[in-house]
Parts: sequence; structure tokens; C-alpha cells
Amino acid sequence: MSHSKFSPGVCSRCLVFLIFFQAITQLPAPSLAQEGDVRRVHDPHIIKEADSYYIFCTGFGIPIRQSSDLINWKKAGKVFDKVPAWAKEEIPRAWSLWAPDILFFNGKYHLYYSVSTFGKNRSCIGLVTNTTLDPQSKDYKWDDQGKVVESTNNDDFNAIDANPVMDDKNNPWLCFGSFWGGIKMRRLDINTGKTSADDTKLYSLASRPEPKAIEGAYIFRKGDYYYLFVSFDFCCKGVKSNYNIRVGRSKQITGPYVDKSGTPMLEGGGTLVLEGAGRYIGPGHNSILHDGDKDWLVYHFYDGENRGIATLQIRPLTWTEDGWPIPGEPLKNPAPPQEK
Repeated sequence: MSHSKFSPGVCSRCLVFLIFFQAITQLPAPSLAQEGDVRRVHDPHIIKEADSYYIFCTGFGIPIRQSSDLINWKKAGKVFDKVPAWAKEEIPRAWSLWAPDILFFNGKYHLYYSVSTFGKNRSCIGLVTNTTLDPQSKDYKWDDQGKVVESTNNDDFNAIDANPVMDDKNNPWLCFGSFWGGIKMRRLDINTGKTSADDTKLYSLASRPEPKAIEGAYIFRKGDYYYLFVSFDFCCKGVKSNYNIRVGRSKQITGPYVDKSGTPMLEGGGTLVLEGAGRYIGPGHNSILHDGDKDWLVYHFYDGENRGIATLQIRPLTWTEDGWPIPGEPLKNPAPPQEK
């Protein structure tokens, strides 16, 4: 097994041993802008319902965090009590669910999640739905819809790191991929949330040469462009991680995506958005929140002053005159209320 074929699983998720090691060695740390239950947050994906923000992340049962101001976060349960039966049947050695992402359409919240094992591309992306995110609501109930996309050892892609996104015609799509052949996309059926029977093409959006270190895709539509954010290099190594966030853009959701210099992302292109500095090591696997007239960049980093524990961080995201994203300093004060 070559290094590149081992890296995708290892560098896509926190290792089992790392999680337990961190749990017993966590030390107090000074403020990192976000407060409360912000440690051991990996692959954070954010969404807002009413006056609450919710973050879903990798972990046992898909942990949920909740906040009213983007600063103070608290645990708000989890989606599953255990790995769904269908997922255990497909991937018997799967012990955790990875990299969830969520989108509201057709009257429901659609949460996509990954089932896999380290270093393998025998993987599945599943779907679970809910009509509300408020755990106090009488209608709060997660309904698992089963498998959406899968990859096998014979495929040159890995079906993890799902990112559902709407195009400008209100058609849902699913972006995914880690290492191997890079970032892929399938069109979804708006009624089922599963892959479309009318468009069965597997679109290729971005890739890199050996060691093929690209994953954690997130597409964000702004103005005339779709922006494809990805994470380059390696996560999940604590203070030795060198994850960094890159971006390219396209006027079509299916590409071609190019970076600021014009290099296609299918040829390894990607303009740097954020890299590690000081204690903030290996920022990556981002999502973006558009709230009122503001955009926020949400991601994890490895805390160099707290044993490399994966930690949540949020920055305001502004845009240059020619339309490229610029992250600000980590958010330290409660976000101002946004007009509904």
C-alpha cells in the first residue's frame, strides 16, 4: 500500500487513538475567541435556524453544538445513538460517522454523513433528515434515509466529505471526495435527496498530483460565481498537521474551477485562503455561514498550546473588489443580530 493510498483515510478524520489521547490530556487554554464546548470539534459544518446556530461535526453519533451568538457554544446532543445498521452492514469496521454537512430544501433539513475506515476508499455517504433543528420541538426527529453514494476499491475516488449545495436554479447537488481522484460531484433529486436518475454523470471538480492531498470540499455561491473551497495537505496529526484552506471559482456549479492566477483546480490549482500561524495549526475542512449581509468562515484547527486538540474557530469573511475571499481575525465579540 503506497503512502498516497494510506493517507486519504488517516488524513480525513481524527484517529481513534488521537481522540482518546486528547480526552485524557486536555489542558486548560486561554480564550481562542469561541468559548464553551469548542474542543474536539473536527470538520465543523454550520447552519442557522431561527435565532440559533448549529454545528455538526465528526464523532460518535455526529455531535451537535448550539449557539445564539457564534461565540458561546454548548453541546446539544447527537444525531445517532450508534452507527446505523445499514452502514455497519456496508462498512463493518466503521465505528464513527465522519464529516457531516447539512442543507435545507423541500421542507426538510438534509444531513449527509460519511461512513468509512482509515486508509480505504470503500466508503458510503448516507442521508438523515429532520423538519427542525430545535431539540426542544415536538417535531424533532432524525429519520435515516440510508445510502446516497458509495465508492469501492475499484473506484478512483472516495465517497466521503459530503457537501450538499443548491445551484442558481434551486437544483441540489452533492460535492464529495478525498485524495484518490480528488473532488467529485453528483446531481441530487430534490424530492428524495438521493442521486438523480436524470443526470447520472460523475463530475470532476478538483484534484492534485501525488500525494493527492485534497479533501473537505465546500461550495459557496456568491454573485456570479460558485466558490469551491478545499483543504490541501494533511490533517489529523495534531501539532504536526499542515492543513490549509484553498479556493477556486467557476460560473457553473460543475466547473471548470480556476484559482486567482487562472490555474485549473483539476490541475492542482487553489488560491490560499488560510494557513497555520502560531498556535493555530492546520486550519481546514471549512464551511461558510451567510447570515444577513455577513459571511463567516467556520473551520477547525489544532491548538499548538493545548496538545494539538482539534478546536472550533470562526472568522468574518470579506471579499476583494475582484471577488476573492479574505478571512479576518477570529471572532471575539458576539455577532450582531441580523435582519430576517
